Amino acid sequence: MSFARRISWLMTNRNTVLLYLPLLVLTAYAVGPMLILVFNSLKTTSEIFTNPFLPTVDPQWSNYAEAFRAGRFGQKMLISVMLVLLVVPCVLIISFPAAYVLARLRSVWSDVVVLFLLVVSTVPPQLYLVPMFVFLSQNGLLNNLGVLGVIYLAKFSPFAVFILRAFLLRVPEELDDAAYLDGASTGRLMFTILAPICRPVLITVAVITALNIWNEFVLAVTFIQDADLKPISTSLYAFRSQYSTDWPLTNAGAVISALLPVFVYMILQRRFIEGLTSGSVK
Repeated sequence: MSFARRISWLMTNRNTVLLYLPLLVLTAYAVGPMLILVFNSLKTTSEIFTNPFLPTVDPQWSNYAEAFRAGRFGQKMLISVMLVLLVVPCVLIISFPAAYVLARLRSVWSDVVVLFLLVVSTVPPQLYLVPMFVFLSQNGLLNNLGVLGVIYLAKFSPFAVFILRAFLLRVPEELDDAAYLDGASTGRLMFTILAPICRPVLITVAVITALNIWNEFVLAVTFIQDADLKPISTSLYAFRSQYSTDWPLTNAGAVISALLPVFVYMILQRRFIEGLTSGSVK
């Protein structure tokens, strides 16, 4: 295609070009750092500093095996999966009824509770890290995955309630009245009628909560001192020494830790996007 024909095509399809150009920029912004991370995971330390942005001509595939061994990713990945399987169902079981009550109870107190949950979900953990560490240390509760799971439950439930309530506000209350007329209890209404309707947003909340647990670092590294109990988010510490960092293994470890979340997201991406964009009941 000649230059003149290309210009003519661009002028004819300028609306399409203007529509997709921001998407291409955002895609490059999102994918670019990931590609650089993968490129650097296959280099030597000296090559990372001399060629940090382009792929290597001599990939060091052994970096992944060494990172998996040194970072003990097998054990730490199992711990993180266990935390996800423990916390995510509890978050859904607690947040869904709470969101239903806050969505149906139209009063000043419900608005106050929603505002409280919004504020709590935005509080950085650094504000309560020291007093919580002192409390857990004095009561012998450090190095306890169950305690860490309870902390995650308290940390991620407010956001889940906020998301679910926003969805339930769009579910017609006539559906509740019809269920009550048929003799359904509140529990049966929530878990047999509303839960299937809310399935896309429940999956969205589950995926977001699981990713937050998988990537959470500050609480895990503070309250879990035992190296045998640390989750995968702390694995990159294994590649740091007092005076230096093994950057090839750090990059390889970051890629390894991201594989499972990316795989899960690719499987659930349609449900995830449907939950984010859903706003009415068909």
